[in-house]
Amino acid sequence: MSVKMEKIEKNSVELEVTVDAKVFSAAVNKAAKALASKVNVPGFRKGKAPRIMVERHVGTAALYNDAADDILGAEYMKAVDEAGIEPVDRPEIELVQIEDGQDLIFKAKVTVKPEVELGSYQGLEVEKTAAMVTDEEVEQDLVRKQDQHAKILNLEEGSVQDKDNTNIDFSGSVDGVLFDGGTAEGYDLVIGSGSFIPGFEEQLIGAQIGQEVDVNVRFPDEYHVEDLKGKEALFKVKVNRIKRKEIAALDDEFAKDISEFETLDELKADLRDKLMKAAEQRAEAEYKNAVVAKAVDHASVEIPTAMIDNRIGMMLEDMAQNLSYQGLDLETYCQYTGTSMDSLKENIRPQASENVKTELVLEAIAKAEGIEVTEEELNSELAKLAERYQTSPENLKQALMARGEIGMYRQSLVSEKTVNFLVEQA
Repeated sequence: MSVKMEKIEKNSVELEVTVDAKVFSAAVNKAAKALASKVNVPGFRKGKAPRIMVERHVGTAALYNDAADDILGAEYMKAVDEAGIEPVDRPEIELVQIEDGQDLIFKAKVTVKPEVELGSYQGLEVEKTAAMVTDEEVEQDLVRKQDQHAKILNLEEGSVQDKDNTNIDFSGSVDGVLFDGGTAEGYDLVIGSGSFIPGFEEQLIGAQIGQEVDVNVRFPDEYHVEDLKGKEALFKVKVNRIKRKEIAALDDEFAKDISEFETLDELKADLRDKLMKAAEQRAEAEYKNAVVAKAVDHASVEIPTAMIDNRIGMMLEDMAQNLSYQGLDLETYCQYTGTSMDSLKENIRPQASENVKTELVLEAIAKAEGIEVTEEELNSELAKLAERYQTSPENLKQALMARGEIGMYRQSLVSEKTVNFLVEQA
């Protein structure tokens, strides 16, 4: 094999690859045998027809194309290695010469990883925000604990109050006609949660258990159902049950009940300490991000569209995964938010571009500074990760290798070391 490379654009090269005639001839023979077992050649049993008869039956072009398809992938990867390039997208392949007994020649237009022009990245001046915790934050944390440890009362009688968990039947109509999705029985609704359209939940306050009430609302102009946008609607609602939280008083008894502390002051001090540790971690993370952002801002790189599009695809996959935990998919999410898939892609494009640039810059800094992850460091981090997932480091490493992810994991560790380097130098 021989490879010629020509730079045709800033982030694109063209490879002209010549594959030895013997390699292509062997591929043609292999393709003929494969075709012989699939097609019916008159006068021969399947798989027994000689190559010349198979070629006459299916045509020379079909035979040669099958042969080329069989070897192009492997030959292309060899050419990439020989040329020393890093493709970031699928190549555009053009067959230049394809004839048995002759060298196979093809061209591959390849989008490659761009070169980064680093700016200053050492001694960066970044202000670090001091971690602090206010009395109000401590009180808010106490209120959350009150809510978490509240007793749930099933009321036998009474009327709906704000924050109650109600169970209701309802049917909605517009101009006297019931509409799709507007009717349900035994629906659990927390008053004040904002789950329903504005005005619905507030009108249930004061309704008695077993009472039927009329709720008049207007659908928002930007509502996700076209036929209901801006429409006045009437809901017939019956309150079936009410569950109410009984909140304990904030006193020493409360502290004893929910913690190992004897007094409320001791509990508050412990909460303040934990909130301070969390605030310090946030401040440190924000500082790291600010240092990296400054180094990235000082660098310049022309990112191929393919890299950004690929990152958008990955971000959408992550988004779809998170939505699935809520029983939603991307299509439903777009309907609820009144957007389209194209709009969603464009909305996340700037973040995708910034993420790609950050990775490229960190990679370039690591290369410039000779930052690497040794095998010992890799195994040490794998051991920590394995402990978290309750498996052995060997099994985890084998799993990452089997999925082709060990290189990505190593690169993530290199990026982490590079970030730490930037912070130390800032």
